[in-house]
Amino acid sequence: MKVLILTNRVPFPPNSGYPIVVYNTIKGLVKLGVDVTLFSLNTNKHRVDIDDIYDPVFDQIKFHSFDLDTEVNVWGALSNIFSDESYNVSRFFDEDAARLLEDILKETTFDIIQFEGLFVVPYLDIVKANSDAKVIYRAHNIEFDVWERIALREPFTPRRKYLQFLARRLKYYETEQINRFHQVFAISEPDRQNIVKFGCETALDVFPVALDFEKYVTDPSKTSFPTLFHLGAMDWRPNKEGLAWFLDEIWPDIEKLNSELRFYIAGKNMQHEFFEYDSDNLVVEGEIFDAVEFINSKAIMIVPLLSGSGMRVKIIEGMAMRKCVIATSMAAEGIRCEHGKDILIADTADEFYRSILQCITNPNKWREIGENARKTVERDHDINVISQRMLNVYQKLISG
Repeated sequence: MKVLILTNRVPFPPNSGYPIVVYNTIKGLVKLGVDVTLFSLNTNKHRVDIDDIYDPVFDQIKFHSFDLDTEVNVWGALSNIFSDESYNVSRFFDEDAARLLEDILKETTFDIIQFEGLFVVPYLDIVKANSDAKVIYRAHNIEFDVWERIALREPFTPRRKYLQFLARRLKYYETEQINRFHQVFAISEPDRQNIVKFGCETALDVFPVALDFEKYVTDPSKTSFPTLFHLGAMDWRPNKEGLAWFLDEIWPDIEKLNSELRFYIAGKNMQHEFFEYDSDNLVVEGEIFDAVEFINSKAIMIVPLLSGSGMRVKIIEGMAMRKCVIATSMAAEGIRCEHGKDILIADTADEFYRSILQCITNPNKWREIGENARKTVERDHDINVISQRMLNVYQKLISG
């Protein structure tokens, strides 16, 4: 079986949510004998030097990429207002990239072509014009929902109106395109329900984040306590907003609990403002080399997300590493977890305070939750099980 996967960024190395999801999808399919070709937009924001990729999965696929500048600019944003396109999406389309994709489609006959996320959907017309393959849309989240929630958190300013305008355009595009595919994959059950509500009439299944658990090996002897940590890309607005809220509203009271308590924050594109927080017990590490090693070395994971959709990959990774995760309901959305058993849910400053206090005064509590968390993700996120299910859908589409 020949499968072409289209992505809006190069998923090597798998060091954040979207790349991890795509990487493990490819890894699982290759293991099952699928012939995978990958076509990736290599954007300025997430630029990868292809010559620096050293990965056994990369060596087992056919790879094509196109360098693309998707940066927002004032003139582009202004001119877009007078068009009928979504500026969020249109920035990812390029005529030269389309021609490269057309050449790939003419050279190889594919059985399945999978679009990983909304930002490669502008290439759907090129695919349909040059291939008879079954086309699948993988919704990593509900994009317009992310922007609607971000807009609601803005004060009543022209900026809020513009964000709402972008969300409306995005919603129109997202709902218009969804039924042009033979199959849709949602990443969580709540997302599946939302996709149905906005008019999806095509086949729809849930395929959550898949993990290869051989990678997530814990060493308790290297875990320091009491420690809190947050790990996430800081150029994603919901991460930035949530962490700023935690540091402003919660951390000043938390750090008074224990003079030895440390809060470590790490992630790509760490914003300058986080280095300026006045706290001796806050350690800002910025981008780290090994996420698994970082997670292993800390005790309690903090995920104070206030907006977003989809599934938080870093929470799944934290659970795989037997960490006690304290997260908002929004952050844990879509994960089949239970408050007090394999995660702690906290939506207010007071709830975060009480959850953290409980963990640092009763170490057995966070260890127990961490052990249960590992069992939960092993049940729901095993790469071998999820990859086989995906291949079964492919085979059904082709034979049907």
